[in-house]
Amino acid sequence: MFVPCIDLVDSSQASLYSYLAFFNNVILRPQGHVEHVKSLVNQTGSTLYWAYAANVDEAIELWDSGVLKVIFDLDVYLACQEELETISEDRIAVRTSNVSALQTIKGVSSFIVKTDDMDSVKSLEKPLLTCGGQRSVIVEMSSPVTIELITQLGNEHLDVLVPASQLSVDDTKLNIAEAFLATVKTDRPDGLYTTIVVDEFNKALGLVYSSKQSVAEAIRLGQGVYQSRGRGLWHKGLTSGATQTLKRIDYDCDGDAIRFVVEQHGAGFCHLNTRGCFGADSGITALEKTLQSRKKNAPEGSYTARLFADSQLLQAKIMEEAEELCQAKDKESVAWEAADLIYFALTKCVSAGVSLVDIEKNLNKKARKVTRRPGNAKPKWENAISKQQQQPAVATAQPTSANEERIEMMRFNLDDLTKEKRAELLLRPIIDSTEIIQRVTPIMKEVRKGGDRACMKFTRQFDGVDLDHQTITAPFNPEDMILDPVTKAAIDQAYDNIYKFHEAQLRKETMTVETMPGVVCSRFARPIEKVGLYVPGGTAVLPSTTLMLGIPAKVAGCKDIVIATPPRKDGSVVPEVLYVAHKVGASHVVKAGGAQAVAAMAYGTETIPKVDKIFGPGNQYVTAAKMVAQNDTSSLVAIDMPAGPSEVLVIADKTSNPAYVAADLLSQAEHGADSQVVLIAVDITNDHMKQIENELHEQAIVLPRCDIIRKSIPHSYSIRVKTVEEAMTFSNEYAPEHLILHLEDAASVLPLVDNAGSVFVGQWSPESFGDYASGTNHTLPTYGYARMYSGVNTDEYMKHITSQEVTEEGMDRLADTVMRLAEIEGLGAHRNAVAVRVKDVRSKNKN
Repeated sequence: MFVPCIDLVDSSQASLYSYLAFFNNVILRPQGHVEHVKSLVNQTGSTLYWAYAANVDEAIELWDSGVLKVIFDLDVYLACQEELETISEDRIAVRTSNVSALQTIKGVSSFIVKTDDMDSVKSLEKPLLTCGGQRSVIVEMSSPVTIELITQLGNEHLDVLVPASQLSVDDTKLNIAEAFLATVKTDRPDGLYTTIVVDEFNKALGLVYSSKQSVAEAIRLGQGVYQSRGRGLWHKGLTSGATQTLKRIDYDCDGDAIRFVVEQHGAGFCHLNTRGCFGADSGITALEKTLQSRKKNAPEGSYTARLFADSQLLQAKIMEEAEELCQAKDKESVAWEAADLIYFALTKCVSAGVSLVDIEKNLNKKARKVTRRPGNAKPKWENAISKQQQQPAVATAQPTSANEERIEMMRFNLDDLTKEKRAELLLRPIIDSTEIIQRVTPIMKEVRKGGDRACMKFTRQFDGVDLDHQTITAPFNPEDMILDPVTKAAIDQAYDNIYKFHEAQLRKETMTVETMPGVVCSRFARPIEKVGLYVPGGTAVLPSTTLMLGIPAKVAGCKDIVIATPPRKDGSVVPEVLYVAHKVGASHVVKAGGAQAVAAMAYGTETIPKVDKIFGPGNQYVTAAKMVAQNDTSSLVAIDMPAGPSEVLVIADKTSNPAYVAADLLSQAEHGADSQVVLIAVDITNDHMKQIENELHEQAIVLPRCDIIRKSIPHSYSIRVKTVEEAMTFSNEYAPEHLILHLEDAASVLPLVDNAGSVFVGQWSPESFGDYASGTNHTLPTYGYARMYSGVNTDEYMKHITSQEVTEEGMDRLADTVMRLAEIEGLGAHRNAVAVRVKDVRSKNKN
């Protein structure tokens, strides 16, 4: 098979990281880049990487970070062979160009041989390993690799190292899918490959077939794509919504069956609406799905709903069941009590947004470690057990404390950054919206054709809500807007501040300029008549977004304000959102989310007015739908701005409060696993930097969205610089959505800000204020678009019209210039429109 090799210092290969993470045994080079390796493990979640090490200490750090196998140069391995005796052979590989020296090497699971002499490599033994599997031999050649070479060596049971620089997902270089399939066998007349599809737990979902084209599409899109024997290329779930996110792709020991490991979405893989073609889920995976369903829509009065609502009760039950499990003696009792504990523990996980997949990822990462803590119980538990005259708790080799994995950013020093690395740090994650657009386009077409009926169909399909009417029109029912006094007062104060700031932006006067005698030009503003505001929601409550989008529309004087937001499970709109809709004077509230809501506003339906411009954040489907609508000339609709993951850049100096700095970083890190968080540290001491890092970890581990932060922070970074000027140069190049200045005399730095969505000046200006109630808008440009876009403001809801009025004198003065320019461009009618007038003016003047 082919074994991809990524050069971590070559930034041009970064675009291939996500594609190559689908495969087993991806090699990372060169050695000495442990932090890069850790970052990639955290970014992709894969624990199947191989990495180079120069010594045992570096190898242990790599293994502990989640690397499957460490590669040693042969001379290094021989020098430290005794130190590695306790390490399982499946964790070690050796690289050399001296083939003969490998004949006597033991305790190694893989050889990487740098040679073009194939005959010498074929003689190497490939014994079975004591831990299972067989020793692999990987050939590293000096000449470019071809598909034919991979196939030829595969027939000799040799693998081929392929540098990522030679690979691509199209045909510009060696196609990744073709390289993968070069050693896969099929005896089918149609040339298709038998493919077993499994979930993350390796449970079979069904059997399908693949082709070179379908595998290439699956890798390119990161989705389950197969080859139907009757219908051609098959994008799983494209019409049903039961899509699959590709996690890994490999094949069996004989190379005659492909395996797709996927995350299954929607109802399931089978057309009978079961998770797999072999029947419904059972056991712990079925329990997880039941709990996830109960969290969203638990029957009123149910015990599970009570557990989700009462964290103290849930904590007490976990401790109670753990004690009962410890006291159980016989096999049946242990199994019974363990089942109870698993139920309550999994309820805790689901409540915190943690899935079984997340748990398995942690288990896999911990299993990669080669260092072990003593595993002793904490004194309070040891003492408690002693008092009960029981045996001390059994030590565990792999502690599972939430504090075990330290949450920390990557660290860089500006002076050490190469030009290429600096450019890499300024990049955002590559977003390929092609597949998402392909999924939302049919939805939008159906809503355009079917109107309310189609929109309600998709609301039923995607949100599980069966509506009898799609739209609420003003005036809204007061009973649906009842709020507690504290919430109402908070919304009202935020409303007043945001209104005051956006009203100050309104340009009421007409601008008039006489460009030359007799030529008067003017510019005046008019509101966009009909605007659509998308407010994400469903189970969430987002009055802040409704305020941020609705208030500038009201200030501008838009005649029709249409708000779309997903309904709750009972078909209602959350009262906080409806209350704000009432305050801003919305004419319609559409109970729909996703692409169908965007389509309804872009094209109009029986009850939803067609709007002229659509505003608002949303997930990737909403963003893609807005792009489709804007590019469809028949819809005649504009959108506010492109969208990407949330981001913050914090600049801090020696006067900064470490707790405040860490809190501001975390306020954006909790948005999503792809959130961008950057800290620029200006001339601060090592001790001060350590305080910030400690605060970041300590604050993070007690936050309810810690699981998300554990994913976003490791691919975020800090950079140490010497001066504020260096910090601002980097910030302007990065163009952050949020820029926070924890600096001495922070206000004096504002003149240096060229590119940012919104700036938060000084230690008492947290980003949260801008998100909710200070007055500025929180809908801001991300992904570096702050270089050319502004955040949502009153002007976004206006259009500006120009006019000109010319007198006879002005006609006489300007005519020759215009006629000459029209002649140069060959536009005779343009010239004539002036000529017929100036002729009369000049004839009259002669007389």
